[in-house]
Amino acid sequence: MEALHACYSQAASKFCFSGVRHAFPCDPNQPSTSSFGRSPADLKNELLTATRRRAQNQLSVRQFLTSADAQKAIRSVHLDPVQVTTAVATLSDTELAQLAARADRAERDFAAGALGKEALLIIVVAVAVVIIIVAAKT
Repeated sequence: MEALHACYSQAASKFCFSGVRHAFPCDPNQPSTSSFGRSPADLKNELLTATRRRAQNQLSVRQFLTSADAQKAIRSVHLDPVQVTTAVATLSDTELAQLAARADRAERDFAAGALGKEALLIIVVAVAVVIIIVAAKT
């Protein structure tokens, strides 16, 4: 049975690729450009950059939410800190980038003395509530 499946899979892939080879060149060893004028290498670099940016944004938001004071503030509004930090992964790239920028700005302002601890904790709670609301929508 496995031999039949392997034979069918091989035949199907040959048929599919032979039919579309001319319309959609897909040999990864051939330098080609997409219909948008970008090479596969450019697309790969863009994907890697976006992936790294998303990972950095997730890290920024999670770090902002995981200090002892932040955890206490999140619990004070009856949210589960673990649920909040887990929900960070469900945010879109845009939402995540916006929250990361706000979290970074709040931390910088706090470090510079422009923002008090209570104000920082209010921002923590606001960020946590936004994350839960957005996660509930998805």
